[in-house]
Amino acid sequence: MNSYSRHGKLVRNRIPQIIRDGGTEPVFYTAGRGEYRSRLRDKLGEEVAEFLAADDDVAPEELADVLEVVRALAADLGVGEDQLEKIRAAKTAERGDFSDRIVWTGNR
Repeated sequence: MNSYSRHGKLVRNRIPQIIRDGGTEPVFYTAGRGEYRSRLRDKLGEEVAEFLAADDDVAPEELADVLEVVRALAADLGVGEDQLEKIRAAKTAERGDFSDRIVWTGNR
């Protein structure tokens, strides 16, 4: 029994069919709205941890997984990709981005 057998794990839409194609019958259910949001937050943590542990060869794939979860979370909050981009751009205009690699160490 794996660690998800009792509690479940949020997976991508095609995973049940991929499991069937592999010759096994998956057991799954559709989460309600509140559970879905909670599981998306958990999934974000899982995907970020996988990204942080990945070497440079695998990191782009893991980062894409993080982005997929971020998009799902935004959609669940009623925020479309265009609106999310506008929010990101406004924050960048106000506070900048990370391209200058500035590390703050405190104040004097």
